[in-house]
Amino acid sequence: MPDIKPALCFIGFGEAGQAIASGLREAGIERIAAWDILFPEPAGAKLRAAGEAIGVARAASAPEAVRDADIIVSAVTAASSVEAALSVAPHLAGRPFVLDINSVSPARKQETAKLLGAGARYVDVAVIAAIHPARHRTPMLFAGPHAEAAAAALAPFGMHLSVAGAEVGAAAAIKMVRSVMLKGIEALTLECFLAAARAGVVEEVAASLKNNYPGVDWGKAIAYNLERMAVHGERRAAEMEEVAETLRELGVEPLMTAATVRRQREMGEIGTQQSVRGVLKQDRAAMLNAISAAARDRH
Repeated sequence: MPDIKPALCFIGFGEAGQAIASGLREAGIERIAAWDILFPEPAGAKLRAAGEAIGVARAASAPEAVRDADIIVSAVTAASSVEAALSVAPHLAGRPFVLDINSVSPARKQETAKLLGAGARYVDVAVIAAIHPARHRTPMLFAGPHAEAAAAALAPFGMHLSVAGAEVGAAAAIKMVRSVMLKGIEALTLECFLAAARAGVVEEVAASLKNNYPGVDWGKAIAYNLERMAVHGERRAAEMEEVAETLRELGVEPLMTAATVRRQREMGEIGTQQSVRGVLKQDRAAMLNAISAAARDRH
């Protein structure tokens, strides 16, 4: 572990920010600050409490958070990534690394890099696995002209980093394109097994899928995919809108991706209902029954 440890700050302190911050704190980084637009609001109580528990200094504004930071992690919603960069751009000093871990298109990452300009060493970052339980050790891809230097600065703290390329957008391209499959499978799981539940053939369909995909434990996959959509569907929908934009940039019509956006958003809205939230840790039958009932009520 290096003798001189970087000072970090997080712009956006939701699930990803908290997970990475807590892991790096335990790995020995002592100076960590954070700012989230929800901090001053009642809705930010859980975020504030998480920061206190981790040992993260709660800033009063984005400019205060980035003051004296060596590494800035942007971990906001997809729709807010440019706004987050604008909030800190005039206040950067010392050319800090800016790690943009937001799930946005390569073009959006390139736009953000240009916006920050020479005042920052911008790094396009793609988080390519669930942030829990690995936290800061979750596999990540870095890209851009400063990717190698940023990876070298953080590798001593146990992060699992790979450099995807020297061009901003290289990591985002991998993240966006793989989401077509990963988030699409989640949406297909909902559609398939919601229909199976109503037809009374859940076990039969799950068993038959093993003939084609013997390496997949569908019993676990069904519950896992439904739970992730119920908890994060709205965020996943926003990410898939960025995926659709990426596909258009590549000249691919996002037919399946557009449908995935709708399913993810619908499930995110259903997942806010207490009747669904209350069964997410139960078995898949209870989950499917609650989701089915909630979906019927919507139509």
